[in-house]
Amino acid sequence: MTALQSYPAYKDSGVEWLGDVPEHWELRRTKTLLKQRTEKGFPDEPLLAATQTKGVVRKEQYENRTVLALKDLHLLKLVRVGDFVISLRSFQGGIEFAREQGIISPAYTVLFPVHPEDHGYLSHLFKSAPYVENLSLFVTGIRQGQNIDYAKLARSRLPLPPAREQTAITRFLDDADHRIRRYIRAKERLIELLEEERRTTIHEAVTGRIDVRTGQPYPAYKDSGVEWLGEVPEHWEVRSLGTFGRFFKGSGGTKADVTAQGVPCVRYGDLYTRHQFRITESKACVATHRAGAYTPVRYGDVLFAGSGETLEEIGKSAVNLIRGSTVCGGDVIVFRPTIGVDAEFMGWSTDCRRAASQKARMGRGITVMHIYSSGLKYLAVPLPPLTEQTAIARFLAAAERRLSARRTTVARQIALLREYRTRLIADVVTGKLDVREAAAKLPETALLAADRDRAGTIPTESNPHSTESDMMKEAVP
Repeated sequence: MTALQSYPAYKDSGVEWLGDVPEHWELRRTKTLLKQRTEKGFPDEPLLAATQTKGVVRKEQYENRTVLALKDLHLLKLVRVGDFVISLRSFQGGIEFAREQGIISPAYTVLFPVHPEDHGYLSHLFKSAPYVENLSLFVTGIRQGQNIDYAKLARSRLPLPPAREQTAITRFLDDADHRIRRYIRAKERLIELLEEERRTTIHEAVTGRIDVRTGQPYPAYKDSGVEWLGEVPEHWEVRSLGTFGRFFKGSGGTKADVTAQGVPCVRYGDLYTRHQFRITESKACVATHRAGAYTPVRYGDVLFAGSGETLEEIGKSAVNLIRGSTVCGGDVIVFRPTIGVDAEFMGWSTDCRRAASQKARMGRGITVMHIYSSGLKYLAVPLPPLTEQTAIARFLAAAERRLSARRTTVARQIALLREYRTRLIADVVTGKLDVREAAAKLPETALLAADRDRAGTIPTESNPHSTESDMMKEAVP
C-alpha cells in the first residue's frame, strides 16, 4: 500500500466533492447507473433492517431494538441480495448494501445497478467519506424527519472507471478492508484480555490468593466460612459489611439543581457507568444553597448504585476519594466504615468480581433491578491488617495504571486503523490512488478470503465469532 501512486493524468470533474479524477474515467448521472426496485407483494419474505454498521440484514440479526411490522407485509418493498438501500439515516452513513433478500419499509428507496459489473465499485463508493459528506446536500425535512431526496440525488454525477479497473479497485479494497478488520478485531480482543487480566489481578489481591508484597501465595490459609471465597490467609478476617460500618440512603433534589459550580454531587448514574472504583471528581455539582437537600458523603465512604437495568449494573460501587464537601443524590446507598480501613482497599474489595456476583444475587426486579442496604449488609469482605490493605491498594493502583496505559495504546491503534481505512477507501474510489498494479499482485487466497468477508461468512469487526490465534499474533503491539 505504501507504494501506491497517483494516476498519470487527471481532469476536472466539475463536482465539488470529487475534485480532479483520472482523465480516462467517466462522469455519469446516478439515474443512468441505478434503477429503482419497487416490487411489492412478498409477505412471506423475511423482514429486513438497514443499519450503518452491518448493511441491510435480517431484523433478528440486528443487535438494537427494532419495531417489527406485523401487518400489511404485502405493502413492503422487496430487496434482493446486492441491492442498495437509501434509509432514513443514509445521509449520516451512506447508502447501504443488502446482504439478505427480504422486505423493507416502503419509505426506503431500493436501487440496483443497471450493469452488474458496476456493483462492487459502487458499494465502496457509496460508503466512502467524501460521498457520505456529499449526501448532506440532498437532505430534505427537519430533525427526525430528515431523509434523502432521491429525485435530486438521481441527477447528481458519479465517477465511473472502466469495467476492468472497477474490478481491480473492488479486489484491492475488499482485500484491504478484510485485513484491516482482522487487525481491528484482534486488537479489540486484546482489550478484552487486558480487562480480564485487570479483573483477575484485583480478585487475587483482595481475596488473598497472592501476597502482593512478595508475589507469592501466603504461607498459611484457613477456611473463610464463605462458599464462594474458599480459603483466605490465616491472619485475615472475613466480615459482613454491616458489622463494621453504617448505611445511609442517598436523597436529593432534581436535575434542575445541577449547576456549573457548587458542591460536587455523585449521582447513581455516575456509579453504574463507571469503569474504575474511584470517585476523585464529580462532573455534576449542585448549587451551594441547595446542598443541604442532598445526603453528605465523606472521604472513604463507599457508594453503591441502588438500581440498574442489568446484573452488571446492580450495586455497582465506588469509593469516594474527594476531599472536602461532597453530596450524593437519590438512589445511592452510602456505606461508612466505623473501623480503621484503607479507603482505596475498600473500593477495590467491594467492586471486585466476587463482590459483584454477590450483589447480583441480591438484586430484585424485572425491567429495573434494585438493591437495598438490607442485602448489602451481608456482603462478605476479606479484611487483612490495615498495613496490608494499604499495600494491596498501592499494588492495584500501579497495576491499574499499567493496564490502563496498554488499553489506551491499543485503543489508539484501533482509531488509527479506522482512520487509515477511511482515507484509503476515499482516495481509491475517487481516483487519487492507482491500485491496478497492486490488485494484480494479490494472491488468489487473499481474494477468496476477502470475498468470504464481503459475504459476511467470516469474522469482521461486527462479527465476534472468530478464530483468534492468527489474529492475536497480528494484534500484539
